[in-house]
Amino acid sequence: MSWEKEVEQITKRRELARAQGGEAGISRQHNYGKLTVRERIDAFVDDGSFREHGRMAGAAYLSASLEDVESFTPANYVIGLGAVNGRRVAIGGEDFTLKGGSPNAAGLRKSVYAEHLAVNFKVPLVRFLEGGGGSVPAGNADPRAPRTVGAPLYDPHRFRVIADALGVVPVVSAALGPVAGFPAGRLAASHFTVMTQATSQIMIGGPALVERALGVTLGKDELGGAKVHRRSGLVDQVAADEYDAFARMRRFLSYLPTNVWEHAERISTGDPVDRCEEELLSIVPRNRRQAFDVRKIIAAVVDVGSFFALASGYGKSLVIGLARINGQSVGISANDCRFVAGAMTAQAAQKMRRIIELCDTFHLPLVNFIDEPGFMIGPDAEADGTLRYGMAAVAAASQAATPWATVQIHKNFGVASAAHYGPDTYRLTWPSAQSGALPVEGGVAVAYRRQLEAAEDPSAMRAGLEDQLMQSRKPYPAAESFSVHDLIDPRETRPMLCEWVDWIQPKLAMLSGTTYFPMRP
Repeated sequence: MSWEKEVEQITKRRELARAQGGEAGISRQHNYGKLTVRERIDAFVDDGSFREHGRMAGAAYLSASLEDVESFTPANYVIGLGAVNGRRVAIGGEDFTLKGGSPNAAGLRKSVYAEHLAVNFKVPLVRFLEGGGGSVPAGNADPRAPRTVGAPLYDPHRFRVIADALGVVPVVSAALGPVAGFPAGRLAASHFTVMTQATSQIMIGGPALVERALGVTLGKDELGGAKVHRRSGLVDQVAADEYDAFARMRRFLSYLPTNVWEHAERISTGDPVDRCEEELLSIVPRNRRQAFDVRKIIAAVVDVGSFFALASGYGKSLVIGLARINGQSVGISANDCRFVAGAMTAQAAQKMRRIIELCDTFHLPLVNFIDEPGFMIGPDAEADGTLRYGMAAVAAASQAATPWATVQIHKNFGVASAAHYGPDTYRLTWPSAQSGALPVEGGVAVAYRRQLEAAEDPSAMRAGLEDQLMQSRKPYPAAESFSVHDLIDPRETRPMLCEWVDWIQPKLAMLSGTTYFPMRP
């Protein structure tokens, strides 16, 4: 006797599981301009590489003879292993064609398994999120019937593996439709997040819940659409559509290692290490009150076309992202003086801490272009708790183990500047650099307040004092005192950083495993 009949049942259940929400559910998904979760996975991974875990997971309703399946509800979460550019990843997401992505019993088990799969196999985790975290059962259940509620006391903490994953493997998540409740929390617990411009929203609670609880009527886009989250910092980037989101996720992963026990691949980009851009010589204006675009400096120094910005719409006084220098993946931070003179706001401080912890977790060198006037001041800054967030960034910098390089291009004032220097930082300074406890303008205003109030022409006196103080803040004494590694022609920045990348390779080779304080949301 063979087991052919049982194998037929396996095949049938697998076919039923792949049917998702049926033709009607799939058609509805397409009508909204969205892919199904299986189409998303196929579009993301290398052709033919996906291997699903739990291919026949679901709920089977058997015939009276218990020999055949009369109906079948698939698990509405798909999870498995695939490959991206030949590198294995764990990948999965909610099936919105069934119950709007709210987990059924089998779907919940598979979703819980996602982080375990990535951590156990030590591969990046890719999440496609669309749905709510739970649902209220329909119908009138008998209140007298016995019920089993809650998780057993001996169960491990549900969120432990989500937090652990952030410390050992890259985690990338995309919001590709309405995402609320627990899936929204999982999205936030990622190293990189992206949402689609027109088809996705991210919310703690949806419009109906908000209206019921708060009496506020808002649509999904008003509550948690792309316009909201560009500013909130919840997502790193907004994509034009799902395929654009997939491309951004793949690009982010290309900068990172598979896990913290491996190293980011060093890639030959063909960009000459001795390239010296003439525009760097004059990009910082002599007029210290005139703003300039620090992104032009980044673009002129890193390997051509390699800069990948993160959270551009949030904490705009600080630019962060990933790039390559001499083929090496690096983190980038740079003050943007076009926004509050580049000061460290509460939002910018959170961005700074984030890029530090991301780079330290995955042993990526961190390169800083510093134009830091200090912590933002004023009533709004105090109400935002700027000092607390700023000192968290300073603490993160002081405990970092990955190699650092800092190029002082302009201002370097106050305690906030300490967030841009890690232990054993390679320090380069431009001739436009200014350093001190306070910017000249603030120092004059504080130290000479009474004299300025009594002066016949306060403006002229202030200008004279500021010019006098500026003479004492030229960068030559720091170089002569060996307080920096070198005072350089700005055009030399790329060649010197490319050399530094070669120097740090032995140190990078020694860095492996989990860090003292890995990245957290």
